[in-house]
Amino acid sequence: MTTRLPILAILLAALPASVALAQQPVSAIKATEVVPGIHMLEGADGFAGGNMTLLSGDEHVVLIDDGLGAMAGLLLEKTREIAGRNIDFVINTHVHGDHVGSNAHFAENGAVIVAHDNIRKRLLDNPEFAGGEGGLPVLTFSDAVTFHINGNEAYVFHLEHAHTDGDAAILFKNVNVLVAGDIQFHGLFPFIDLANGGNVAGYIAAQREMLAMIDDETRVVPGHGAITDKAGLRSDLDMLVDAHARVKALVDAGQNEEQILAANPLSIYHDDYNWGFITTERMTRTLIRSLNGDQQP
Repeated sequence: MTTRLPILAILLAALPASVALAQQPVSAIKATEVVPGIHMLEGADGFAGGNMTLLSGDEHVVLIDDGLGAMAGLLLEKTREIAGRNIDFVINTHVHGDHVGSNAHFAENGAVIVAHDNIRKRLLDNPEFAGGEGGLPVLTFSDAVTFHINGNEAYVFHLEHAHTDGDAAILFKNVNVLVAGDIQFHGLFPFIDLANGGNVAGYIAAQREMLAMIDDETRVVPGHGAITDKAGLRSDLDMLVDAHARVKALVDAGQNEEQILAANPLSIYHDDYNWGFITTERMTRTLIRSLNGDQQP
C-alpha cells in the first residue's frame, strides 16, 4: 500500500494568498470555547492545519488532531496554557498531514496516539507525515472505542470510505458536541480523497450517519470551517447530495468529463462553496471520477 501525497503538500501548492497562508508560519494558536472544558484550536493568523479540539479536565487531557508539524511547538504551548499540563491522548481523525503532522512531537511529550487501523497502515509506509516513526499510532481500533474521561463519554467511531478509508468522528455524549473531522468542510466544497480510499457516496452516507446521532442543540466542530450545528451539517450535506445528483444526471446521459465541466452543473454553489483548494471545477471532477470508479486524485 502506498500513501499518496499528504494534504499539506497539496495545500502548499493550491491555496492562493487570499486564503489561509500555509507557506507562512503562524505566530499564535487561537482557542475558541465550544462548551466548558472543550476548545477548538486553529491558527490565529494563518493556516496551522485542520481544526483541532482539546478536552481538558481533572483526569486526562485529550487532543483531537494536531495540525501541521511545523506548528507543534506553538500548539504544545497553547494546550499546556489551557489544560495546565501535557496531552495524555491524541486522537487522529484521518491520515492527512494537516491533522497528524505533530504526532511525533506530542508522543515525545508523553501522549498516546490513537487512530483507526487504516491510519496506522498508511503511516507505516510514510511515517514522516506524522513527524517520523515516533508519530505512529500505538493504539488502534477497527470500529469504535469509547473514552471515559473527565465525566465525559467520548465515543470515537469509524466512518467507512468517506473522506479517506480511515476516518473517525468523536461524539462527546455528555456535553452534546460532535467533532466531525474532515467528514465536514463547513461552507466549503469538501476534499474527498479518492486516492486514499475516499468516496463521494461514502462521504454522503457518513454525514447522514452523523446527523442521525445528534440533535438541534449539538455543537459541531468541522475539520475545516467555523463551529456549527445540526442545521449547518445538514446544509453541507444537502449541497453535496444535490451536486452529486446534478453531475450523475450528466454522467448517465453519456457526457464525458470535459463536456460536464463545460456545462458547469455546480455553478449554483460557486459563490458559497468555491475556495482555493477545492474549486468548483475540482469538486465537479471529483464527483465525475467517483461516479466512474476512478480513484485518481
